[in-house]
Amino acid sequence: MTRIFLNGEPRDVEEGISILEAAARAGIAIPTLCFDPRLRAIGSCRICCVDVAGETHAQVACHTNVHDGMRIETHSKAIEAFRHEMLALMAAHVAPASFAAEPDKELHRMMRAYGVEPALKGRRPIRTDPSHPHIRVDMAQCIDCFRCVRICEDLQGESVWHALGRGADLRIAPDSGTTLLSSSCVGCGACTDTCPTGALTDRAKPSDAAVERWTRTTCPYCGVGCEMDVGTAKGRIVRVRPTRAAPVNKGHLCVKGRYAFGFANSPERQTRPLVRDGRRWLPAAWDAAIDKCAEAFQRISAVHGPDSIGVLGSARATNEDNYLIQKFARVVLGTNNVDCCARVCHTPSAAALKTMLGTGASTNSFDDIEKARTIFVFGANPLENHPVVGARIRQQVLQQRANLIVADPRRTDLARVATVHLPLRPGTDIPLLNALAHVIVSEGWIDETFVRERLAGWDEFRSFVANWPVERAADNCGLAVEDIRTAARLYAREAPSMTFHGLGLTEHVQGTEGVMALVNLALLTGNLGKPGTGMNPLRGQNNVQGAAHMGCDPAILTGSVAIEERRSLFEGVWRAPIPRRRGLNLMAMMDEALAGRLKALWVIGYDVLPTLANMNATRRALAKLEWVIVQDLFMTKTARAAGNVLLPAASTFERDGTFMNAERRIQRVRQAIDPPGEAWPDWRIVCELARRMGHGAQFSYASSSEIWDEIRQVWPEAAGISYARLEGSGLQWPCRTDSDPGTTILHASTFAHAKRAPLQRIDYGPTPEETSPEFPFLLTTGRNLYQFNAGTMTMRTPTAKLRPTDVLEISPSDARQLGIAAGEHVRVRSRYGTAQIAARITERVNVGELFATFHDPRVALNKVTSPFRDGIVQSPEYKVTAVAIEKLAP
Repeated sequence: MTRIFLNGEPRDVEEGISILEAAARAGIAIPTLCFDPRLRAIGSCRICCVDVAGETHAQVACHTNVHDGMRIETHSKAIEAFRHEMLALMAAHVAPASFAAEPDKELHRMMRAYGVEPALKGRRPIRTDPSHPHIRVDMAQCIDCFRCVRICEDLQGESVWHALGRGADLRIAPDSGTTLLSSSCVGCGACTDTCPTGALTDRAKPSDAAVERWTRTTCPYCGVGCEMDVGTAKGRIVRVRPTRAAPVNKGHLCVKGRYAFGFANSPERQTRPLVRDGRRWLPAAWDAAIDKCAEAFQRISAVHGPDSIGVLGSARATNEDNYLIQKFARVVLGTNNVDCCARVCHTPSAAALKTMLGTGASTNSFDDIEKARTIFVFGANPLENHPVVGARIRQQVLQQRANLIVADPRRTDLARVATVHLPLRPGTDIPLLNALAHVIVSEGWIDETFVRERLAGWDEFRSFVANWPVERAADNCGLAVEDIRTAARLYAREAPSMTFHGLGLTEHVQGTEGVMALVNLALLTGNLGKPGTGMNPLRGQNNVQGAAHMGCDPAILTGSVAIEERRSLFEGVWRAPIPRRRGLNLMAMMDEALAGRLKALWVIGYDVLPTLANMNATRRALAKLEWVIVQDLFMTKTARAAGNVLLPAASTFERDGTFMNAERRIQRVRQAIDPPGEAWPDWRIVCELARRMGHGAQFSYASSSEIWDEIRQVWPEAAGISYARLEGSGLQWPCRTDSDPGTTILHASTFAHAKRAPLQRIDYGPTPEETSPEFPFLLTTGRNLYQFNAGTMTMRTPTAKLRPTDVLEISPSDARQLGIAAGEHVRVRSRYGTAQIAARITERVNVGELFATFHDPRVALNKVTSPFRDGIVQSPEYKVTAVAIEKLAP
């Protein structure tokens, strides 16, 4: 520590910090315009200048460090006069309309504080750009602080904004040289968030009022768990900004989190319960709708037994909602037939990690990205699907602080900056991972101490991988031998090494085993239990980790424990027995429905029909059900096809609760607006239906916090996580007591299930889905940056304009051979169905391979995906389908 004197007061501060930071810690606000705590200080605006005793000139506070004995005056008369003069000069760039409409902009706040009026009047050079659906550009109001240039480069890594020219000719412009829409901008809004003027602003609708209240909550999109401040006015969401102090996103958001909130205000929201009468949907009172559901469940259970009913939880709902959903299935219905969409994406990771390490969740934290020397991204495209994490990874590479290995059939934007890109043939993950293990073992790059003290099955595994020389895998995978060797050496030698994986690894017939084979690499090299290491699955939906972990799985209870492991604890808290019969998972439910044995299904926050693979088979299964309850924000495709009752649910912005992100962090969700019409939070609907079916005493909760307190009773690993402790930021479980700080890294000294982890010997079993002369292409499906799942939310926001429909990526060579032009619509045909989609010609995909997104229900791409499933947890194989392409007639 060092002692300084701020405005005459002695202060002990940390040595080496800036004057600006020292003043802030003392509660003294020094004005600044070019400074952003997310960026390196450059001191160009000089508004933060202060007087320092002994110095002949004022010192720039943002990048002048304190020293012992320094005497600082932050608001002397001379300094205040200087600031007024500088603001008066800048006022020439401030339009009166913007000054009034954007009161929170830093320059505007400062001008008001110093009594300076806006002075941009009359005709001016046309420097406005209305092209982007989210960002308004008016560079006549730019003061050349370069914050937009720096934040785009240093935080997002896109380098969209550039400073062109010098002196009076200096101007800031996008890299396109024309409009922002035609540039490389990804719409994250970091530039508008940092811009201190009206030059870059969010394009709020003219009808939107100024923000009346800000509410801190958690993003409703991917599993990164970004925190955001939601601005509301007149009962509507009008703006969203990143929470600056959030530990996950650190003041950053992606385009969906920042701008795709319009679905909450959509006129298409379901605001009253609906009951189907033949082909018509008729409004109903809540009492009548709930009575119909209760009567149907009781009748079907009495005739066919409780296991003739299935319940599906929601990755978009809170932990509290999902806890009650699985409790309802087991206590009220008396069945273990409960699952959620984790079955089709997250379950292979959870099962593999649970089997090998004892805990089916991420081992490390996102903050370990900045501690890793090598990052291995396998089967994931985080720049589009988990953008804030993707940006953090890319920044480490661009700033040469980490090596990057990317295993992905496509040349994604992250693959373009990778040290090594492994564009393996779809479906050949196991050969590649076994070959990487072969190199590590044969060249002696194992962590001998870790192998000796913490692994089981070493001798058997060493013999097994001897049969996987690099040449064998290279032939299977279509890769260069030397690239495989280079990747293995980087991962093993340039430690600490951290892995991230996604659905490109899990959505295969060997998805669970693929994750196990990736865990083998971490175990062999000792890249577990330490900073900058670990196995870190990237979760696709905001609470897919939490939905499954709360027990929306036929074989597990809350805390991801086997039913028999904690049966007595749960039965004591619930005051009810848990069924002993084995439950059906989601895919088994579809099979049993098709066979006529499953009679009823309650689908909560999940549009099953367009999102399950092999859509035509799903449609046939749903059509055979006697009773389907759909609980959602909108009239979904599932409801239209098979629903009997539609129950209107509150959105994320209209309820309280918690989410669990991909790094095991429990975070608060806070209500920002009221639900529209008669929509209810999911937990309230569950409780009311339970009451109608005679179990009101076990579902008599008054709030989400009461539900969470019960969760803490049955899940000891989260007993220390109270709502009160979550008021600041989230906590990572295990967190067993009120004084427990949470666990950022798992398996530091032992594994959750044993002292030693077993290496797994995974033989390669190729998918039955093969190309043929009739179906010569391999199709892989996935997401894009601007849309989310079936488009239920994003298609109802202006973000949809940035990617209004799905596209099929095809290589230039294949396009020429088939005579397909860019943008032309083609028919994709598989053994299971057809879909029509626009073609995009790109070098991102290999010859003979295709990639398409699946967000647009009008395209319904899942009509072509295959029926094959993971052999262990039954997840569908979305990533490999043999298809043909046919040009459509003009």
